[in-house]
Amino acid sequence: MSLHLLIIDAQRDFCDGPCKGSLAIPGADADMSRLAVMVRRLAPRIDMVHATMDAHHAMDIAHPIWWRDDAGDSPAPFTIITAADIENGIWTTRDPARLTRSLDYVRQLQAHGNYPLCIWPPHCLIASTGQCLHPQLFEALCDWESIHLAQVNFASKGSNPWTEHYSAIQAEVPDPADAGSLPNTALIQALAKADTVAVAGEALSHCVRATVCDIVDALGDDWLKRLIFLVDASSSVPGFEAESAEFLEKMRGRGMRVAETTNFQG
Repeated sequence: MSLHLLIIDAQRDFCDGPCKGSLAIPGADADMSRLAVMVRRLAPRIDMVHATMDAHHAMDIAHPIWWRDDAGDSPAPFTIITAADIENGIWTTRDPARLTRSLDYVRQLQAHGNYPLCIWPPHCLIASTGQCLHPQLFEALCDWESIHLAQVNFASKGSNPWTEHYSAIQAEVPDPADAGSLPNTALIQALAKADTVAVAGEALSHCVRATVCDIVDALGDDWLKRLIFLVDASSSVPGFEAESAEFLEKMRGRGMRVAETTNFQG
């Protein structure tokens, strides 16, 4: 019976506490510390670890610098930008050449029922300290590699500046010209082979939620019964707790199991 661990964006910029990243999620540091302890405890039993990694440029459609108002000011973090805001001139792109495509992107988000465009604090910038894994978890994963003489499967996401990329499977609006934004079939195929997949990471309300939904869409409810969500190793962006609760209730109703890192036995 194979056990895989899927860790979503367990990076410094999402952690509060000593790490205190630029997009700190309350409770994330404790989440990742508990997960690290579990990884050490179950290391011989865990057959494969998949770890997704947010990787953004500073110039990104979901970062403040992309946008400006009439006064030339960028939107504050957590500002929501709708198609109507752009059409009415409330927000426009700093680079006029980006306006048409940016508006089309926001319209597609709305048409597909995705989260609206949210302006986030610049986070997980490529090559920055904040992009690195939570240190305690990083050490535990290095020990796992030593035990198994294997490598963690790191999956990068988010480097395309034209689209948000919550899910580890695909961007919010995939770009046909960028393979990195298209469905990650290799990750889906790897998870399909596992008998049990334990999932944890940040943030429950966004990247965890989107990743699980995309995997289930690809593999179906029979596979969902193999999934165990570690409820004490994932937290939500403040203000999005209702979306998290709705997601968990829906997935549990379809067969997903839950456990805590302290009692999960694999």
